[in-house]
Amino acid sequence: MTDADSLLDSSNFALGRLRALLDASSLDGDRRLPSERLLAAQIGIGRRALRRALEVLEAEGRIWRHQGKGTFLGPRPAHTPTNLEELAKRTHPLEVMDVRLEIEPALARLAAMRATNGDIERLLRLAEKAASSSDADGRELWDSALHRTIAEAAGNSLLLAIFDMVDRIRQDTTWQILRERARSSERQKIYVEQHRRVIAAIAQREAHAAEQAMREHLESVRDGLLKVMTTPLPDRIDGHIPTFPETAKNKDKIRHGT
Repeated sequence: MTDADSLLDSSNFALGRLRALLDASSLDGDRRLPSERLLAAQIGIGRRALRRALEVLEAEGRIWRHQGKGTFLGPRPAHTPTNLEELAKRTHPLEVMDVRLEIEPALARLAAMRATNGDIERLLRLAEKAASSSDADGRELWDSALHRTIAEAAGNSLLLAIFDMVDRIRQDTTWQILRERARSSERQKIYVEQHRRVIAAIAQREAHAAEQAMREHLESVRDGLLKVMTTPLPDRIDGHIPTFPETAKNKDKIRHGT
């Protein structure tokens, strides 16, 4: 065996080459390492030595590996479930509306195909509650309940779980203030009528009409949010100074619509 062959099979040599690679600035912007085959060819070592060296780096917490997905820089994440609080900080209402526009029209279409008579009766009661609510908390409560009942009536547990995740993100207090600012009395009347159109289409088993009615409703909601997010926040709202704390964090959230 030549000296070159010995180096190819040396785990210590492989470890040294890997440490140098991880320290290189070329990997700073990419948290995922190349595949073992490419990595071995890149640094000129054997696959067996490479795998042993990777085990050492993983034990040190410099990398972590996910079978089927690859090898990543840094320590293994403490938990894999989605952290909704962190996710809410990274997104904003218009991104949420993008997601709602993707899934809720489809949920309305499925509801038209699968809703029971009992589901439709519940939707009618919830729509009346939403229409008759006279305060912000009530409007939020019944509107959310109405949309969730449509999601339930669609009969798809995975889509319902996604809906619930998005709905929890929407509960951010600052976002609720934005939504209430977007609900003028005239716009609220439009929302009430749009809810009735969605429910009527579901009750008539018109899947395409239900999908289109939900899309039109959510586009109206998005337009209202966009208008209020691009309008400077007044010093006083309805004669009162805003009650949320004026911290630097909140000012930044309001400025960016989050």
